[in-house]
Amino acid sequence: METTVKRKRKSTRQQLIDQIRQNRPAFIVWSVLRVIVIAIAIRCAFQQLWESLLCCILTLLLFMAPSFIERKLRIKLPTALEITLLIFIFCAEILGEIACYYLKYPFWDTMLHTVNGFLFAAFGFCLVDLLNENNRFRFALSPLFQAVMAFCFSMTIGVAWEFFEFGADHLLGLDMQKDTVLTQFQSVSLDPSQSNTPVLIEDIVRTTIETADGSTYVIDGYLDVGLADTTQDLFVNFIDATVFCIIGWLYVYRRGKNRLAAAFIPIVRPAEPVAEESSS
Repeated sequence: METTVKRKRKSTRQQLIDQIRQNRPAFIVWSVLRVIVIAIAIRCAFQQLWESLLCCILTLLLFMAPSFIERKLRIKLPTALEITLLIFIFCAEILGEIACYYLKYPFWDTMLHTVNGFLFAAFGFCLVDLLNENNRFRFALSPLFQAVMAFCFSMTIGVAWEFFEFGADHLLGLDMQKDTVLTQFQSVSLDPSQSNTPVLIEDIVRTTIETADGSTYVIDGYLDVGLADTTQDLFVNFIDATVFCIIGWLYVYRRGKNRLAAAFIPIVRPAEPVAEESSS
């Protein structure tokens, strides 16, 4: 039993070493980002910013996801895909949340959702492609069907994430669905005839909010609470999922002749021979 445990530990350690050797650029990016996050975590601990510290710990755990996926699914993540994942996590958690890039740069959330739609379309395509290439689960799916499944996977993840943001805002009092200031909107609720006719309110200069306790908030425009942000996020997710699925369809249809798709589609590792255990 002890010998078997040692073999497993050695095998796991050897797999990690092999991953580092085969994917050195991704390991360098991972190491640099990890050092930065640890430094930020130490600073947050000294400043007693516990929420930011938890965000750093979550980021470090997410950095381990690519290696975990490779070992559990017995696949090799392409360098471009792994580096993109690491940078995406860093931009979302550290720059977006801790450095407040979501507030400083209005395009930051849209940019991340753009990358998010592309990545999850890639993963969706990868999952279908892996099942299609695996002898244990061989479906012989057509390239078009794989592309449709990958598109549905990406959009489902996008919708689920918007549900998560909505739930966090209403149950935990957060503001993950960033608000948008508009200068016009249409509403049938403002129709005095109650005939379901939309009334256009345009050139809005200022909106005043008064609460029961006498507090007053003035907004330079009309504050749309989350709806515009959610719609925009799903729209860019739709565009990127469509683009990658077309690229992936061409990759499967003409296997190996699309470098962009090959840079994001994992490779199935060959099954390792099982060593016979001694009776002792």
